[in-house]
Amino acid sequence: MSSIRTYINDTVEEMKERVSWPTYSELQNSSILVLIGSLIFALVVGAMDFAFDSVLTWFYNQF
Repeated sequence: MSSIRTYINDTVEEMKERVSWPTYSELQNSSILVLIGSLIFALVVGAMDFAFDSVLTWFYNQF
């Protein structure tokens, strides 16, 4: 039981003392970067889906 208590105390200490938390502006910049990256990725995947769908529809209509 004492090992669990030691683990929890060490975890709390590490989160307070050793972890470097981002500032609010750094957090906003990172969030915007993730949002833009996600949108670009979604557009690329959507374009690939549209292209494959078009090609396969054309191919199946040939037979």
